[in-house]
Amino acid sequence: MSKDTSPASPAPLGATVTDTGVSFGVYSETAEKIWVCLFDDQDEETDRIELSRGEGNVWSTHVDGLAANASYGLRADGRYDPAQGYYFDPNKLLVDPYARRIDRTFVRSPKLRLPRAESVDTAPLVPKALVQDIVRAPEWKQDTDRPHLIYELNVRPFTMRHPSVQGPLRGTVAGMTTGFVIDHLKHIGVDVVELMPIAGWMDDGHLPPLGLTNVWGYNPITYFATDPRIIPRGPQSLRHMIETYREAGIRVVLDVVYNHTGEGDSQGPVISMKGLDARTYYRHVEADGELHLVNDSGTGNTLQCDHPAVQNLVIDSLRYWVTEFGVAGFRFDLATVLGRSRDGFSSDAELLERMRTDDILKDCLLIAEPWDPGPGGYHVGSFGEPFLEWNDRYRDEVRKFWRGEDGMIGALAGKLAGSADQFNHDGRKPSAGVNFLAAHDGFTLADLVSYENKHNEANGEDNRDGHNANYSWNNGAEGPTEDQAAITARRNDVRALLATLFVSHGSLMLTAGDEFGRTQGGNNNAYAQDNDITWLDWENADGDLVNFVAALSEIRRNHPALRSDRFLTGEEKNGFKDVMWLRPDGAEMAQEDWNRPDSSVLGMFLHEEGEVLLVWFNRLREDVEVKLPAEESLDFELVLVSSIDAEVIVDKQSLTLPPRSVVVLAHTNGKS
Repeated sequence: MSKDTSPASPAPLGATVTDTGVSFGVYSETAEKIWVCLFDDQDEETDRIELSRGEGNVWSTHVDGLAANASYGLRADGRYDPAQGYYFDPNKLLVDPYARRIDRTFVRSPKLRLPRAESVDTAPLVPKALVQDIVRAPEWKQDTDRPHLIYELNVRPFTMRHPSVQGPLRGTVAGMTTGFVIDHLKHIGVDVVELMPIAGWMDDGHLPPLGLTNVWGYNPITYFATDPRIIPRGPQSLRHMIETYREAGIRVVLDVVYNHTGEGDSQGPVISMKGLDARTYYRHVEADGELHLVNDSGTGNTLQCDHPAVQNLVIDSLRYWVTEFGVAGFRFDLATVLGRSRDGFSSDAELLERMRTDDILKDCLLIAEPWDPGPGGYHVGSFGEPFLEWNDRYRDEVRKFWRGEDGMIGALAGKLAGSADQFNHDGRKPSAGVNFLAAHDGFTLADLVSYENKHNEANGEDNRDGHNANYSWNNGAEGPTEDQAAITARRNDVRALLATLFVSHGSLMLTAGDEFGRTQGGNNNAYAQDNDITWLDWENADGDLVNFVAALSEIRRNHPALRSDRFLTGEEKNGFKDVMWLRPDGAEMAQEDWNRPDSSVLGMFLHEEGEVLLVWFNRLREDVEVKLPAEESLDFELVLVSSIDAEVIVDKQSLTLPPRSVVVLAHTNGKS
């Protein structure tokens, strides 16, 4: 029996519970008919209600008597001509782009991409949206302080093997709330947790035949609804997790993917926006009279982020995560797509400006991955305030220095000083750059010093996938070894890298597990490995390394000179230079020293924020004696030695740096 229906006055998009039922709103410029389909508890379609087209290309209706948790999907009809960007087929059940909850995970099937002439009803294959009441998160005041340590985390691999997470909680957001997990994060100084994608996603087309699944989540279908794989109990689990972390002093940031969807290229599934209005939601280019999906994202399609409807979708979903869950900010995957138009990328693009000025989003932590694979897609340093930006050049140049490449001493100094070459413009500060050594994409930190080459055979692509330029080294043996000298060298290299990160000017990011030596067996593109390759091995965690990271975090907190948000210039002020770069003999580096290709030892002598620190970097595989600055009033005490079991004695004139080490000294006579 049909429900009583009526056209809605300009309805909000999605499904909205009213006093008398539920209103539905859908955007489409090119559809000729749109229906909302209702389903019962047995997943059988019970009603199909046609929507009315209203102002602004919003189709709407109101269904009297319907309530929260009702199950629904959409169907659309119109022209079918993929060569012109039309994919209409009423046999395809479509997920509402504004769906706030889905009842199951997305599963690929060839039936989802059949041409209209051969299509069958896809309703049994497609998750149903569940109508949700509006729930407001507690009104937390957004913390606008600079992050101390951002911790990139994939919920499922993080919790699957954690000893304090049991049974059905493993692999879920609920597993993130155990006391042991939170205590670990607080121990190492994390104050921002960045969750890799949690919105509903679909496996890449080539994975099911290989018996693999996407565990990273960078292939979304929904932008409001969470994926039941990691949030099976619904939105309340995420609200509870975020509130728990807020109370522990940890902000939660979501990694969001507004550059493409899992509907892929023209041969991909028709499951949501492609079936509603592909010409609006996706960017196309005309060639030989046909429209082709633009592939600036490298995944088959690219969202048309200069279109008002797409911009509204992005802004509405971002506001939803903040107002209904208490999310503190976002990391934008392939963020240059957000600023693209037919003319290329602009940091002043309308969507980026809307984020900057939105009354809810403007106080959020906004982090850009400032590149995409499209033409002219690399824009590190270009996003402007208030965005922070991943700094991949920091990653690469610090790796190259410790790997032993020639001519890297100046690059190291530039990164330690805040990456001014990228960020010192338009009033920006070092904190605009997010420094990191490793991320989800690429080698883990432990694998970086254990593998010369990638080993991605498990991905089923004959080791062709993944980056080739890793700037890695193996310390004498490729992969696992029983050679104690190689094992010790690797442990010391990891510590030297981490120490470098924590004494660098800028924002810091660490990827989950790198603080205890996680390995992926040399796989540098483990997106499809929902197994022991990516699941964090907590039982074999290096507790000493965890404590070392905690010590680094504490040192950074306790020493304002390391936390200064000013670019180091070497210019004299109040009788001191903010930084002097020292040679091993204690003299200031001269131009010829910077130009020596084999320079391998550097001192960073800081007079910042009212204190004096001296940090030495030695990448040689031998001890190096260094002279201390010849200032009579300076006495130094040892703050940190990165090398394991190294004994360093400091006298007034000199000290000996262990091989492959970072040594931090502090002036003992108080403020400068």
